[in-house]
Amino acid sequence: MFSDHEDKTEAPTPRRRQQARAQGQIPRSADLTATAALLSGLLFLGWWGPKLWPRLIALLATALSAERLSDDEAPVIFAAAMSVEAGKLVWPIFAVVCSVVLVVVWAQVGWNFTLKPLTPNPGKLNPINGLKRLVSGASAVSLLTNFAKLVVVGITAYVTIAARIDEILLACVLGFENLVGAGAAVIYQLGVRLGVVLLILGLADYVYQRLRHEKQLRMTKQEVKDEMKAMDGDPVVKQRRRRIQMELMRQRLRRTVPQADMVITNPTHLAIALKYDADTMPAPRVLAKGADEVALLIREIASRCGIPVIERKSLARVMYAQVEVGQYIPEKFYQAVAEILAYVYRITGRTGRAARRAG
Repeated sequence: MFSDHEDKTEAPTPRRRQQARAQGQIPRSADLTATAALLSGLLFLGWWGPKLWPRLIALLATALSAERLSDDEAPVIFAAAMSVEAGKLVWPIFAVVCSVVLVVVWAQVGWNFTLKPLTPNPGKLNPINGLKRLVSGASAVSLLTNFAKLVVVGITAYVTIAARIDEILLACVLGFENLVGAGAAVIYQLGVRLGVVLLILGLADYVYQRLRHEKQLRMTKQEVKDEMKAMDGDPVVKQRRRRIQMELMRQRLRRTVPQADMVITNPTHLAIALKYDADTMPAPRVLAKGADEVALLIREIASRCGIPVIERKSLARVMYAQVEVGQYIPEKFYQAVAEILAYVYRITGRTGRAARRAG
């Protein structure tokens, strides 16, 4: 889908981003998702654990009681019943972890359902392509990143265990329950610290993935031009469409402009054709208006039909912006238009009754 040119200096267009998203190419960090799941599970377990532990002990005692062991119930049914009871106790942990995973994934990816990443790609089975990926810069960066993670995790684990080494060495003289509690405390502290460190690394990895994704989506100048051409359409088709639109515009103007009493201009950029019949109209009405080429066409038709073309720059600009074709002019234009109508009637020899009524 994307070019492999080296001169990708242009930022990706919205269409390029949309295509990449449809292909499932979205920046995300698997490390961030996994770490968020681990840390949320540990923190929730730290709160839920004291309530969960006595219930699990009671469930285990029930399962290993003499009554249960002497029961003739089938082992499969017994195991299923114990699994259901255990599931009732631990399901909140799984619910919290799954919720956090969904939130983190949504924050990175958003709502985007596509099966493109699951589509078989024979190119990925090519050993040559595999070797290229292995010796590529991205592979080297990934190797260095994983090594850095290993070093940071190792240092964090060493510092945590070294701080509690005395408790660990004295654990052999503790009773079973105290030994389990001390071990759980050490493991929990180590897990939370590793979770925080890995969460920071996961955020850094997500930032890197976004920057890398942005670099991969960059385009060459030619790609931008081709995409703009594809979005705007073929120039030949556009030109033909414009010719058809202009021809339809000419036909409409040839029907409406000859009915006008006058044309007000800017003098060259704008043109507005007005008509006023005192017996049938409450005010002058705009029959046609246009800018540039259309304005020129209106003036040409008016000249051929002997319709006066009057230059009023400020009036033409304001009226062009505020009055649409087919509308009567607002009352604030009555005086100015009435003066022009009176002038038009004088030079054309028509009666001035209409002009007086317009004013």
